[in-house]
Amino acid sequence: MKIATYNVNSINARIENLTTFLQQESPDIVLLQEIKTDFNSFPFFDLQSIGYNAKIIGQKSYNGVAVLSKHKINPVFENLPNFPDENARYLEADILIENTNYRVASIYLPNGNPPYNNPDDTEKFNYKLRWMEAFYRHTQSLLELQQPLILGGDFNVIMTPFDVYDAETFKNNALFRPEVRQRLRAFALSGYYDAFRLLHPRENGYTYWDYSGAALQNDLGMRIDYLWMNSLAFDKVISVNVNKKPRTAPKPSDHTVLQAELK
Repeated sequence: MKIATYNVNSINARIENLTTFLQQESPDIVLLQEIKTDFNSFPFFDLQSIGYNAKIIGQKSYNGVAVLSKHKINPVFENLPNFPDENARYLEADILIENTNYRVASIYLPNGNPPYNNPDDTEKFNYKLRWMEAFYRHTQSLLELQQPLILGGDFNVIMTPFDVYDAETFKNNALFRPEVRQRLRAFALSGYYDAFRLLHPRENGYTYWDYSGAALQNDLGMRIDYLWMNSLAFDKVISVNVNKKPRTAPKPSDHTVLQAELK
């Protein structure tokens, strides 16, 4: 079974990039973030024509997450339970593949940085912290499930200085502030496995490079996209890798694909 997570940064702008990846790699499940479209404008037909079903939580021009699969998708939660949110950031579903019922979630965690014109505004950062606390509460209940669990997406958190090209530059950034790192570390210590890092302790694993400043060419990136798994999923892992092809393709997202293969 192959699963991938990909912040596509507008699915309609990247549809050729996305369908090329799907045809080349043929993943069973893809978790998308920042689809930036509502239901009526989502390219369901393009995906169906190459064999993929889709469930989405859309939002015009902003945010939005989706789950794609060659198999039937049974949605469980649209947005985080017990956390009223006008933003489309979380979609959880069950997908049955060869007698194994996988629970998956596509996650687009808030960025948290203030508006450029008001650097002292803390509203977005406080929202990020509240979102992470609600996410933690919900994911603790998921650990009670007796099924493989994979939570993937753009978490907008740089876990360690090793996960970014220059930690000093980001010391006051909402992606790297101690409050968010502590919350994601608590989540990790509660029973979830960072699949890429456990298999690749010495690779930077960058999944994001800014469009400006020749960031990709100079590998000035950061690791903010994750595939988190419970023990039932991680025990099945064969490989996890960063696929840079979508980032080097024409008209790319600023993120690339993180993908895993399971028994």
